[in-house]
Amino acid sequence: MIAFVYVLTRFCLLKKEIKNTTRQLHDFNVNKTAKKIDINYNDSHFEELAKEINNQIELTKQAEAVKRSTENELKQAISHISHDIRTPMTSILGYIQFLESDEISPELKKEYIKTIKNSAGRLKILLEDFFELSIIEQADYPLKVERVRLNDLIVGSLFGFYEEFNRRKIEPEIRIPDKDIMMMIDPSAVKRVVENLVVNAIRYSTGNVAIRLEKFEASVQLRVSNTVDKLNEQDVNQMFDRFYKADQTRTGKGTGLGLPIAKSLMEKMNGSIYAKLEDNQITITCEWRL
Repeated sequence: MIAFVYVLTRFCLLKKEIKNTTRQLHDFNVNKTAKKIDINYNDSHFEELAKEINNQIELTKQAEAVKRSTENELKQAISHISHDIRTPMTSILGYIQFLESDEISPELKKEYIKTIKNSAGRLKILLEDFFELSIIEQADYPLKVERVRLNDLIVGSLFGFYEEFNRRKIEPEIRIPDKDIMMMIDPSAVKRVVENLVVNAIRYSTGNVAIRLEKFEASVQLRVSNTVDKLNEQDVNQMFDRFYKADQTRTGKGTGLGLPIAKSLMEKMNGSIYAKLEDNQITITCEWRL
């Protein structure tokens, strides 16, 4: 009789706890509450079940947070690209209307045509960068990894900027070690990263640019530094976000996609990229772990 009463009591308590847990799960599913379930019934098996349910609730919360973040980022990206497309398009359409007039001089027509070409070129670069970024961020983006001498790859990438450095009267400080640094990487991806970082450094430098490649015990780092003006920590924290520009008023100085493209490529190669601001100098570091 005692055993029967004991079993019956446990059964009633368990049934009550199941109802309580079911109610808590229902409240969570209908967004009436966001808290995890708690139990009052001391049973190891039921406690283990409650633990797994709470783990699933935590995973659900994390997934919803990622979803909200992705949705917000997409909205911002659409807003930015709409603005950046609208600006050159408005310019193109406006100057085309001017060209339709019979009263403008041939010299003015040439000037308007030049402006249209510049706006069309900017629009082309924007669309190409946006398309490239969307391709890179796909989960199945293909990498062609091979054993490469990183020294030669970076030096070769820098040769293409010789004229640009001269035109802007910048004498870069370049430090590339002579000793071979062999890496398993995608050469075209690394070249694209280097090009984007150097373009960014040249575009926004207030005078100096430094490029250093260095091998450490556990990693290889490529650092691109340049002096800057009117840059703060918020800019540094957001500079790898799509379409972000430290100075939104500087139209025509890039699409705001170069650094996000570099970041995506580095992550595809299991590397990392980060920035640091110190004494009016911004340093962007690409790091590959060994």
